[in-house]
Amino acid sequence: MDLSIGIVGFGARSGSMRAEAHRPGLGSRITAICDPAEAARAAARAEFPDALVTESLDELLASGIDAVLVLTPDDSHAAVAIRALEAGIAVFCEKPMAIELDDADEMLRTAMRTGTRLYIGHNMRHMPVVTLMRELIAEGRIGQVKAIWCRHFVGHGGDYYFKDWHADRRRTTGLLLQKGAHDLDVIHWLAGAYADRVAAMGSLSVYGDISDRRDRSGERMPDWFSLDNWPPTSLSGLHPVVDVEDVSMVNLHLSNGVLASYQQCHFTPDYWRNYTVIGTEGRIENLDDAPGGIVALWNQRHRGAAAPDETFVVPEVADAGHGGADALLMAEFLRFVRDGGLTETSPIAAREAVAAGILATASLRGDGSAIAVPSLDPDLVSYFERGQIPSHGAYSHKETPIR
Repeated sequence: MDLSIGIVGFGARSGSMRAEAHRPGLGSRITAICDPAEAARAAARAEFPDALVTESLDELLASGIDAVLVLTPDDSHAAVAIRALEAGIAVFCEKPMAIELDDADEMLRTAMRTGTRLYIGHNMRHMPVVTLMRELIAEGRIGQVKAIWCRHFVGHGGDYYFKDWHADRRRTTGLLLQKGAHDLDVIHWLAGAYADRVAAMGSLSVYGDISDRRDRSGERMPDWFSLDNWPPTSLSGLHPVVDVEDVSMVNLHLSNGVLASYQQCHFTPDYWRNYTVIGTEGRIENLDDAPGGIVALWNQRHRGAAAPDETFVVPEVADAGHGGADALLMAEFLRFVRDGGLTETSPIAAREAVAAGILATASLRGDGSAIAVPSLDPDLVSYFERGQIPSHGAYSHKETPIR
């Protein structure tokens, strides 16, 4: 029998997610959709004429669904997810799981207390470029990891994040959290540990000077996106509130001694991520982040700049969003709903990415000083790292394996 899936938030992110979740006769189908906007509900009725479409979360939660995809704006993730968890409905929550650390921790506590399955949508753990780099590290190709650098060129930043609610820190905390949660999680995963101290700097360097603003209520990002929107200083129709940084950088100290840095810029001409991982016996770096791109390996000594000693092609794993990651992500979630067990994604890791992003934002809006990341209750850590199965045993957060 197909799993019955609900969606809360029928916006841009729901597109690829609902395409992967709606497989009638193959294991799952969308049966209920909730969105407060009439335009979104009209679009949902047109696409899913047999589904319940409502503006009431209570009605959706009472509709008999097995699981719900929480794809709302970031500031409502925690409240919606907690309501669903309390109702005993398995939750897929888009990243970041929350914009306040207390809310992220309450989500974890609620899931453990109710025994309801919680899954966070960190799809980059399924991206071929990331899994390839993790495999090379696991094989010992660069020795023991000591440093990780990530440069994130967010070439679509002006259209994606400065013309709607993303530009308002009340809705996101900041883009170092909203956009950076992906990369902070990947840094943790590749390094095998979580950040215990973060220090950051950043500024609103370009988009804050643009005075052309307007309310885009009723519009969606595809309505205004165009590669012709260039240069960044020429953009118009920004959100009425623009108070998040468009360039930021954070240094991280991880609990196993690895040092990491993450840089994010929203006015670059290109759009991709570049990871460099340096170990005791070499380094790897992705020269593209899409299928067909190259991950380069240097593991011999050279006099200067040199061609890689080996190269590896990023594989194509599925014809779906984010290099096939969205299809793998949703398949894993649906398997988790049915069978439980461990997953490549981790609610604990998602919380640690949120913690690093929130505290890094506090650092950059302060004086740039390092801020300690608070540890979680070991019982929470044990519960989730054992596959959300109750256990009398627990272990230290600092010794938690990075799944």
